[in-house]
Amino acid sequence: MIIGASFIGLGLALFVVDTYFSTTTSWLVDLLAILSLRGLPDWLRFSIVVGIGSVCIYFSFIGLSKNILQPFLPEGAAVFQAVSRFRRRQRGPKVVVLGGGSGLASILRGLKKHTSNITAIITMADNGGSSGELRRTVGTPPPGDIRNCLTALSEDEAMLTQVFQYRFGKEYNMQGHSLGNLFITAMGDITGSFEEGVAEVGRVLAVTGQVLPATLYDIHLAAAKINPETGEEKIIYGESEISKFPGRIKRVWLEPNDPPAFPPAIKAILSADLIIVGPGSLYTSLVANMLVPDILRAVKASKALRFYICNVTSQPGETDGYSAQDHANAFKKHLNEQIFDLVICNDQFDDIDLPDNLKWVKPDDISNNGYAIYSANLVNKKKPTRHNSERLAEIVMDLFYERTGPLLAKDIGNMT
Repeated sequence: MIIGASFIGLGLALFVVDTYFSTTTSWLVDLLAILSLRGLPDWLRFSIVVGIGSVCIYFSFIGLSKNILQPFLPEGAAVFQAVSRFRRRQRGPKVVVLGGGSGLASILRGLKKHTSNITAIITMADNGGSSGELRRTVGTPPPGDIRNCLTALSEDEAMLTQVFQYRFGKEYNMQGHSLGNLFITAMGDITGSFEEGVAEVGRVLAVTGQVLPATLYDIHLAAAKINPETGEEKIIYGESEISKFPGRIKRVWLEPNDPPAFPPAIKAILSADLIIVGPGSLYTSLVANMLVPDILRAVKASKALRFYICNVTSQPGETDGYSAQDHANAFKKHLNEQIFDLVICNDQFDDIDLPDNLKWVKPDDISNNGYAIYSANLVNKKKPTRHNSERLAEIVMDLFYERTGPLLAKDIGNMT
């Protein structure tokens, strides 16, 4: 554009010069002399003309950019800030987050402000509620956790969450299905496969990153729990049933126990810069994901940093009375080794009231048992059972950059 404008300006200058020397009209000669600033030094004439041209180009470029980008900008956002933020996120690290449920959505909600290269890998063992009903009647993989992650990664999350979480009443004879689950299921039918349907929903909603199932195989989660009164071992089948029975979980496993992983999920893990496990239900979301053999092998083979984000509170029927060390040991027991480079825990327990059936998950002496630990205030005071999404994401990214490059944040707390 600038080169084209320069040639036009050169052509006009040649025309003016030719007219100036060839005309015999005195008033036209005087007018051209004034317009060409003939009475000023050459360097000043050059500076004035170039300055006026630069100012015109600058303001025209800003106006053109606003007109082009306005339909894609958040309301009230400045063009420069929006473009700068977009480019910064595009250059962000490749982050893979494994888990499921509302816990995973909380970390995704914060991470999308730091990088666009996010992949959420979701466990496919859910068999309760609307997801379980669709799984039994339609034969589709459970869409519930995928729906939560898609909404968390969308730009207009507040409105989309209300729409996707909307559940039809009994008068509609829709069995309490959420609109989001039906939408994902419908897109799967339209595109011909569940995974293509999820990808298409992500494109339609313009989500940041991508959401992938850990496996497309029809898997079920089983658990062995120890009855606290009799000491007997009871086998429970179904992810939604595990927390309903009293007792401590001894072990969990998948049936079948060797489902093939979804290939794009493996590719994302192997190319990741950072792998995050959690937060979320310890056994039914996090460990269940790692029990897919190919997923575990990919995580072990990856050169990425591996962080585990511990829950802030216990989960009734699943992690009653667990400390941070108990959470980390559950992975070590099921995976036969300690795979995490860092365990991130909450250390804020004051002035916040919890329901009677919930307890804080405290760091205790985990650092003395072979685990590197970072603790900070991570609680969402409005929802004390959840993490503060923005605070958690900032800490995760600061810890990542501290280990892989320059430390971007000035204050990330104290390492234990």
